[in-house]
Formats: sequence, structure tokens, C-alpha cells
Amino acid sequence: MIKLYNTLTGKKEEFHPLVKGKVGMYVCGMTVQDRPHIGHMRAYITADVIKRYLEYSGYDVTLIQNFTDIDDKVIEKAKEKGEDFRRITKRNTDEYFENADKLHIKRADFYPEATKHIQEIQELVSRLLKKGLAYVSGDNVYYNVSKFGGYGKLSGKKLDELRIGARVEVDSTKKNPVDFALWKGIKPGEPWWDSPWGRGRPGWHIECSAMSMHYLGETFDIHGGGADLIFPHHENEIAQSEGATGKPFARYWVHNGLLNLTGEKMSKSIGNVFFISDILKRYKPDVVRLYLLSTHYRSPMDFYEERLKEQEGGYNRLKQVLFLLSRIEGEEAELNNEIMDKFKEAMDDDFNTPKAFSVIYSYAKEIFESLKGNPDKGRMLTGKRTLKEMLNILGLFESEEKEVVKKDDELIALLLNIRSDLRDKKLFELSDSIRARLRELDIEIEDTSEGSRWKKI
Repeated sequence: MIKLYNTLTGKKEEFHPLVKGKVGMYVCGMTVQDRPHIGHMRAYITADVIKRYLEYSGYDVTLIQNFTDIDDKVIEKAKEKGEDFRRITKRNTDEYFENADKLHIKRADFYPEATKHIQEIQELVSRLLKKGLAYVSGDNVYYNVSKFGGYGKLSGKKLDELRIGARVEVDSTKKNPVDFALWKGIKPGEPWWDSPWGRGRPGWHIECSAMSMHYLGETFDIHGGGADLIFPHHENEIAQSEGATGKPFARYWVHNGLLNLTGEKMSKSIGNVFFISDILKRYKPDVVRLYLLSTHYRSPMDFYEERLKEQEGGYNRLKQVLFLLSRIEGEEAELNNEIMDKFKEAMDDDFNTPKAFSVIYSYAKEIFESLKGNPDKGRMLTGKRTLKEMLNILGLFESEEKEVVKKDDELIALLLNIRSDLRDKKLFELSDSIRARLRELDIEIEDTSEGSRWKKI
């Protein structure tokens, strides 16, 4: 039975989806005013592993991951660059996909963008106004936090404390300093859309409520995102969504810990970021993925490049074992159920990837020691399948076998070219030697009028 930590209740709970066998999952995606950094990728690799393991466990998972392509940060960046906001968001969205694919992050089922869901956003704002949970003030529409009795249930924050700590802006049109904008009136030079309340644009929080409910319904199973989104973003999502529908919004709230740099949150606003495309120029995607999964997803991580380098050792050990196992051919073997049970025990416990890796590394070491001697072929084929099964669930070494096959093909083609040159020079003894050595490796060469061909015996 899968157990996951629910931020809403503050404890691990058995996972029971709303509909048997099906899971609806929403993950807050990037605000694409800038390029994706390694902190972003921790959140999406976390979501990817959760989805992979749920699917492995027999669930049909629908994953939604949005892009916030209009908000204050996007507008500020467009002004700073003197560039249309749509060009900026498109460029950064494309860069996300390019790097996510390299990191073996499976594509979500839908990637909604806020600018393409203005109608759904406005409809949700209208529902809140009709229910008396929102009010129009000037050109803006605000959510009246005091009208929602459950405010603070996710973050544990008290409304009275928030009021005391809030800084009231000069000329604020809010009834209460903790009220937040659902719709923002037009300002000179900013993008806008027509609405019943005048030209303007959506607030940040309402976007995710509208998009998640549009694709997954008014109540769905899992809502994910970084721990920095718990307040105010996710707290406000709950207030809007449950205020509008009168139903529970997300049943399980799953938050990954932040990736910090020298004790501080990695943040584009203060410039202490490592863009993922720059990191992938220096490290293999599997090394980066290993690094991000080496710490439990809920725990914060301090980013040191030295720790990233350390993961290369583990990556190379696994790669070596996989390479040796790739040489062992035979019919597909059974899984090692004892090892798989240990792996599943770790993953069932709130997706405990560090514990799962301890199972993988221990098993890989056992296989490697066996390969030094005269290993039992059946046992090694079982090891090969079991190791690949576990790594595949974690999204690792997915392209490794293809790379090995490609390199083998290139090497054999090179040897055939050399052999052809030797035959042209009538150095038949050397050419026959190449043929004989390849035969020992179960590679049969056939000389034809159109040239030499090869096949595996």
C-alpha cells in the first residue's frame, strides 16, 4: 500500500484515489519569465517519479503541469527586456521542454497556459463574486479572505496573525490587507483582456485553480509543487476553489523541499541560480537525475557542485554493471521478487528514493561480484531484468542500452571497413583474423558482391 505525506494533514496517509484505478494529478509549473534552473527540475523530476511509480503500481494517471505565462514577474521581465512577453515565455517554455526531455521527464498529459484559459478564469471569478466571496474595487477584483472559514488550513497560518503582519499598501483598494487579487485592472503598457469588470489580466493564484479544475474536475487526487508555494499560492488556491464549489479541492498535497544555494533559496530575483541547460553541458542527464533523487523529495537540499560530481561515481558503477549485463543474451528472465519487494517497500513509503537506491546499489554490487567469476546465466538474466526494472521506474539509463547498441554497430562497421581495405591490399591473413575474432563474439560476416554484411549468430 502506497503511503504519502499529505501537507494538508501533516502526516503520512494511505493513498486511495477518488476513482478506483485512476489518479488525477496537478503540478504547479514554471512561471516562464526566465530560463529553467536546477531547482525547477527537482520539482518536475519528483512529479515524474511519483507518476512513474503510480503507473507501475497499476494506476492510470492523468498529469497536468501548467505554465504561468502572464503575471507580475512576466510583465516586469518584458519591460526590462523591451520585448513582447509572448516571445519571452515561448523561448523559456521551449527551453524547459528541451531539458526536461534530456532528463527523461515524461511528458505530462496537458500543459495548460494561463493566457489560453482566460474564459475559465473569468468564469471562476464570476462564481466567487456571486457567492459573496469576492468584491470589485476600482478596476480590480479581490478575494475576501475573511469570508472563507478554512483559510490557513494548509500552511497553518492564522488569519489574525496575517492581518497584524501584513503591510498595508498606500492607496490600497482592498477591504483587508490580506485579501488577494483575482483580476487586475489594466495599467499602461501591460497586456490585457476584456472582462465584465473592465480590461485587465488574471491574478496569479486564480490561474491554477481554473486550469486544474478545468482538466481534473472540482475535486482531484494529488496537487504538487515546491514547498515555497504552500503559502500564499496553494493556500489561496484552496480558498478560491473550495469557496466556489463547496467541495474539497485536492485530497493530497505533496510538496518537494527547496534546492538551496549556500543556505539560501535558489532564486532568479537575487541571481543565485544554476540554469539547467548550463549544468547539462557539464554533466550527463542521468548524473543530474541521480543527484536530485539522492535526497528524499520532501527534504531541502543544499546545492554544491561537488555533490553533483560525487554522483558520477555511482552513475559509472551502475553503467559498468549494465554494460556487462548487456553482453549476456537469452530469453527474458523472471524478476528477482525479493529485490523488487525491497524496492517497492521503499517506494511505497512516501516515494523514498534514497532507500530505493540503497537497494539498487547493493544489488548491482552483488551482480558485479558474480560477474567476476563464472556466473550462472539465468541468474544474471534475472539480475539484468530486475536492475533495469528498478532504474526504469526512477527514469534512469533509459537510453543506455540504445547507446551501447549504437556504439557496437559503429565499431563493427569500422572493423568491416578495415577488413575491406586489408582484402584490397591482399592482406588476407589479417582480414581472416578479424573475421575469426568477430566469429568468437558471435558476429557472422558474409562477403557478397555488394560488400560485406554482418549479423549476430
